[in-house]
Amino acid sequence: AEVQRLAMENLPSSLTTGFSGTAQVFQATQAGLMVLVVLAVFVIYVVLGILYESFIHPLTILSGIPFAAFGALLALLVCHVELSVFAFVGIILLIGIVKKNAIMMVDFALEAEHKEKLPAAESIVQAAHVRFRPIMMTTMAALVGSLPVAMATGAGAESRRPLGIVVVGGLLFSQLITLYITPVIYTYLDPFNRRVEKQLAREEVAASGDLAPAT
Repeated sequence: AEVQRLAMENLPSSLTTGFSGTAQVFQATQAGLMVLVVLAVFVIYVVLGILYESFIHPLTILSGIPFAAFGALLALLVCHVELSVFAFVGIILLIGIVKKNAIMMVDFALEAEHKEKLPAAESIVQAAHVRFRPIMMTTMAALVGSLPVAMATGAGAESRRPLGIVVVGGLLFSQLITLYITPVIYTYLDPFNRRVEKQLAREEVAASGDLAPAT
């Protein structure tokens, strides 16, 4: 952006400018990585939808990803580090690490709803209490494991540090937020999930009724 600004200020408008070499490759890589991030989120949504047989619960699990991305970008801003290719790779890694917090809570809450017949609000609160220790243990393990990369020095450290900073910043911020946000979103989306399940059940009954005379 700085190069483009200087070019607009100092070069005549009759000249056409463009990046080449490493800068051009970097721009192309950034565009591809954004598509890769969106594709990764979509694939995770599809897999979670198949796992839970629901369109709503994957949204609850993925709700923590924007907060993790905000924490990652904030950490880069505080550390005065640019959003490089390695930082994009760290964001993709962060997506897989952060969603496991919500998976642990949602999985326990669904089991409590089905086996103990608890309401959605009570089951997700119980899940947040019971799963708090394993969530903290796994998050701290990933956080401490990423600290050496984020604090690396020496030859080649400038290329690895953005990855570690993204993971550490995203985990720190999302850990504080998702433990409160996930139960709220789960509770508010539960009526929509029940409505969709009833609609699908009615459609299955109607389809079975249409097939009965043919059989």
